[in-house]
Amino acid sequence: MQAVILAGGVGARLHPLTDSIPKAMVPIQGKPFLEFEVELLKSRGVDDLVLCLGYLGEQIEHRFGDGGRIGVRIRYSYDGNVPLGPIGALKKAEAMLEDEFFVTYGDSYLRLNYRTMMDALRQRDALGLMAVYWNNGQNGKSDVVVKDTHIVEYNKKETKPGMVWINFGVSALRRNALEGVKKGEYCDEETFYGDLIRERQLQFLEVKERFYEIGTPKGLDEFSNYVKMNEILKGDGTISVGYGMR
Repeated sequence: MQAVILAGGVGARLHPLTDSIPKAMVPIQGKPFLEFEVELLKSRGVDDLVLCLGYLGEQIEHRFGDGGRIGVRIRYSYDGNVPLGPIGALKKAEAMLEDEFFVTYGDSYLRLNYRTMMDALRQRDALGLMAVYWNNGQNGKSDVVVKDTHIVEYNKKETKPGMVWINFGVSALRRNALEGVKKGEYCDEETFYGDLIRERQLQFLEVKERFYEIGTPKGLDEFSNYVKMNEILKGDGTISVGYGMR
């Protein structure tokens, strides 16, 4: 399975940690966060990765190369001189995309059954499937309203009635969902997903496990604590994370 990781942001909320490194490279016990994310994806069967990079992205490419060291395939797409937004960056990488793929973020650690989610997309008559978590304002601001099998509202800026769900941080998309996005132009998530919602082309999959992210100091502390609580000593003396643990 394939995933696009959006990792082009400047990580402003983590300054001064991100003054000289991209957010995805913030170290957790001496290991870049993105390495935890890539290893998790690989453990769940996602081993073909496209990284959309911007701010200090060369550091990420230098660290991960073609992914062979970790046992995955990695290719890179750079925003260039003008920021394109998350969906604009995704559109720029379109030539590298499979017919169906996941899109997620370079600051998110998301435990779910990716195979089940991809199978669900292929079985449904929709261009996109967003993973959602029943949040009710507990882990950041809830931003999703669902009805039946569909997302009917997605807004990260304004709270609307019925918003007790939150975008978990990963969607499964068909490549032709990008047909309405203009290449080389800025496009944000609200615009892209809003168009799919209006066309009744965005469905949802509920996830029970909570998500982790390092986009804020609070999130970074929570994930660091998660790693400390779930350390497992491997046979060679190195430390890895028990992905299935709560």
